[in-house]
Amino acid sequence: MLYKLSSFSVGRITPSKTRPLVLISILALLFPGCGATAPTLNNEPASQPTVEASNEVTDSKPATPASPDEARLTREIDGLFEQDEFKSGRWGITVLSLKDGHKVYARNDDRLFTPASNMKLFPTAVGLELLGADYRWRTSAYAPSPLAADGTLNGDLILYGRGAPDLTAGTKATDDNSLARLANDLYDRGLRRVKGNVIGDESYFRGETTGDGWQWNDVQWYFGAEASALSVNNNEVSVNILPPDKSGTPVVLANDLNGYVTIENKMAVVSSTERMTVGIHRGLSDNIVRVWGTFPSGSKGFGARISVYKPALWAARIFVGKLNERGITVEGRAESRDARQPPAERFDPSRSNELASVFSKPLGEIIRATNKGSINLYAELILRTIGRERGSLLPAVEPGGRERGDDENGLAIIKLWLNRSGISTTGLALHDGSGLSRLNLVTPRSLASLLAAVSRTAAGPTFRQSLPLSGVDGTLGSRLKEHSEKVAAKTGYLTYDTSLSGYVTNAADEVFAFSIICNDETGRGNSGRLIDKIVSLLATYPQATPQKAK
Repeated sequence: MLYKLSSFSVGRITPSKTRPLVLISILALLFPGCGATAPTLNNEPASQPTVEASNEVTDSKPATPASPDEARLTREIDGLFEQDEFKSGRWGITVLSLKDGHKVYARNDDRLFTPASNMKLFPTAVGLELLGADYRWRTSAYAPSPLAADGTLNGDLILYGRGAPDLTAGTKATDDNSLARLANDLYDRGLRRVKGNVIGDESYFRGETTGDGWQWNDVQWYFGAEASALSVNNNEVSVNILPPDKSGTPVVLANDLNGYVTIENKMAVVSSTERMTVGIHRGLSDNIVRVWGTFPSGSKGFGARISVYKPALWAARIFVGKLNERGITVEGRAESRDARQPPAERFDPSRSNELASVFSKPLGEIIRATNKGSINLYAELILRTIGRERGSLLPAVEPGGRERGDDENGLAIIKLWLNRSGISTTGLALHDGSGLSRLNLVTPRSLASLLAAVSRTAAGPTFRQSLPLSGVDGTLGSRLKEHSEKVAAKTGYLTYDTSLSGYVTNAADEVFAFSIICNDETGRGNSGRLIDKIVSLLATYPQATPQKAK
């Protein structure tokens, strides 16, 4: 991909968290040779309404006889769609009252739409309810036999992942849930030498590490990182292009710990009057990052976040380095292993010795990071964890001729949870956990009903607190500031598709669950601005006055 960038731009271009339009981050580099730091990833009455997906256009009248206030709200929202700039898109809206469950407003609410990152609401809500806010992932080091008296392991050391989203390399032995901490604990257990290999084992999850329907040109970027059971450092590296060194060539660096990512630098310096152009490409099945383009003299540099191919092998290589740093010698090499082999030949932790382990943050904290930062990798790992940990809820019958992946199990369990909550899944197409797949099709009513259903569970308060808060934090930090803390909602964006689903507290302190989705918006209208205008009407209801989108 080739980008033309202003050579004097300073600061970071903030991309969409599902699929950015702009994938290069312009960085102000204060010290020559220092890599730019990527930001924290940031790649829901006793009877619940049912959902029946339909392709027929429905009107925007409330499901129950409208009060005068609701009738006025309907007229005001409908009036916003009369503007020509918003007529090219397909709009779907559902607004439900949490007080009694009645439908306050609806527009095409049983039509199918691509939800973008609003898809994350399904695995985060269901995962929190089924696994519990205190659930933690464990990453372990296993050995096939006990250590010898001199601390030698006569065999392979297995680094076994179970899907922890927040495992890091770590810089200190005291860093929680890090490979540095695990290496230190192994040293404390007496390990001094590994005669065999260090194997990064990701076989805990079955199935694909990328989502069904992901586009091939998404997977090289951080938001398309592989969902490996052994993930580390968000499965991404920052690639930074810095001002020229003494050779006169721009410097291209990756913040990779051990050279797992190879850089091919084809950048050239041009006059300061020319614009910066950059091309970045990482192969689908390698970690060779090719960088080419023009670097205007005097530019400050820029960077991009690239996913890592085969993250389990990367984790094993990092782990070898951490073992060496701690004084543990590894005679073999780093290797990786997945579930693509006969079940009888897969690694069985129950038949090995667990030497040490580290634990992730609680699920409640992980889901908070997932929703506020819209982290695709976290959502995908949560989905697979649901499938792996709660697969017993499903019928034992596998699809004909193949083994069902844990991502598929997770989606099937989500549908099961929805049906048991009184939400019909007829017609819904769920294909991943993050919303990066364009195969996902849901209705606004299903999303609003999910929000209403989870609000009635013990997980409800924790889930609501995980959502971005208007004018305060996450992906809503700079939106709806005039209604600060009144809106807790998940944003979503794909090219031509925009969504917002969550909770809004109105002027009468009544809480609405809502879902607003716009698809196929190819015109000049700003669908996100219109969505905020609609939410503003909900927040000021029942004192709202007619407004026009500016």
